[in-house]
Amino acid sequence: MVTLQTMNRTLLGVDGTTFPLAQGVDVDDLKRRIEEAVETSGRFVNFVVVGNRPVSVLFTPHSSVHITDETVQFDPRDTGEESAPFGGFFDHDLLG
Repeated sequence: MVTLQTMNRTLLGVDGTTFPLAQGVDVDDLKRRIEEAVETSGRFVNFVVVGNRPVSVLFTPHSSVHITDETVQFDPRDTGEESAPFGGFFDHDLLG
């Protein structure tokens, strides 16, 4: 019998859009940076999502934000390393 490997994935919801965070994202640090952004009139906050892709979101005092966790199937590619993107366009063999 094959045992399914799983991992925890954190989801960041911002104004109705959900961003699945890459493994290795320091969620406590991300929360702190979001809190700092909303204490001003607004600021961009950078983070890495699944697929090892960088994202920059503008957070303002009016932003609606929630953070949740889910269990998903383990994916060894999900490292948070921006130099190794995967998924979508990056999974296609462009040379062959």
